Amino acid sequence: MEQNIIAQLRRINRGIAMLVGLMLFACAGVVLLDIILRRFGGSLGGTDEISGYVMAIATSWGMAFTLLELGHVRIDLLRSRAGDTVRSLFDVFSMTVMSGVIVMIAIKAWPVLERSLSNGSRANTPLETPLAWVQTPWFAGWVWFAVVSCIMTLAALSLTLKGRHDEVEASVGAFAEQDMLQ
Repeated sequence: MEQNIIAQLRRINRGIAMLVGLMLFACAGVVLLDIILRRFGGSLGGTDEISGYVMAIATSWGMAFTLLELGHVRIDLLRSRAGDTVRSLFDVFSMTVMSGVIVMIAIKAWPVLERSLSNGSRANTPLETPLAWVQTPWFAGWVWFAVVSCIMTLAALSLTLKGRHDEVEASVGAFAEQDMLQ
């Protein structure tokens, strides 16, 4: 059951990653067009602002993808010297701490969006972008990361309790230090 959940989350996040990649590609196209227009004395204006918004959104949504692809950096000096059970416990502990931090970030991000919605806040720039337009997908990305992180933590805990340590390592483990030690 845990592996099915993890596989489904990976499929969803790969789709999200494709959409985020398309968004980044479109942003790069707009910036390139602006650079070309500047060569001829024109400009779209606001491309720096737009690219900043795109990067914030891409970062918040990319975090869950990175988690599922085991791309987050961890320093696991002790873990690499431990047995299967202890490594699984380190992995569950690591996921629990990360989930707590990410849930806190998502909780703290809500007042930012709420304030923009209630005040009708706009960017203090020539584009005067309604901040809620940018902060809504940014906030949703953090919430998605928190949800995925919590689900992965529960899956790792369940697999650990069942003694399926290889599956814990494949799902939430850290591999970099093992490659360096060999």
